[in-house]
Amino acid sequence: MTGECEKYAAFFQSVIDQDRCAVVICNLGHEIIYMNPAAIEHYKKWGGAKLIGQNLLHCHNGESQKRIEQVVTWFAEAPDHNLVYTFHNEKQNKDVYMVALRDGKKLIGYYEKHEFRNPETMEMYEMPHAAAGCQEKKS
Repeated sequence: MTGECEKYAAFFQSVIDQDRCAVVICNLGHEIIYMNPAAIEHYKKWGGAKLIGQNLLHCHNGESQKRIEQVVTWFAEAPDHNLVYTFHNEKQNKDVYMVALRDGKKLIGYYEKHEFRNPETMEMYEMPHAAAGCQEKKS
């Protein structure tokens, strides 16, 4: 199976890299092991790509740290514990989730996924010259 995954690794990475919303991937030690380009841009005022290798918990207050630990503990309890809604940002009209990452049934890490609720502004099948980032609601 490992050989199969390696064979398709570029495809999997491209799926994450092309996502217009921030994706931050952590191992079970809460180390940020990967940020897609949207996440690097989104978190640039906090260091952007320099956050890779840092402990995610150091980026959060005590209450958030406790919540993150609770979610990871819940993920570890059962292989079907895989998604937790963590936050709604009214200003940006987005929901934030923590999602379990597994190797088979074994928990290996987690990621933060942002989903914006704003309707798409691009016309169907429009092929713009420059890729637009996640559309954030302007206040």
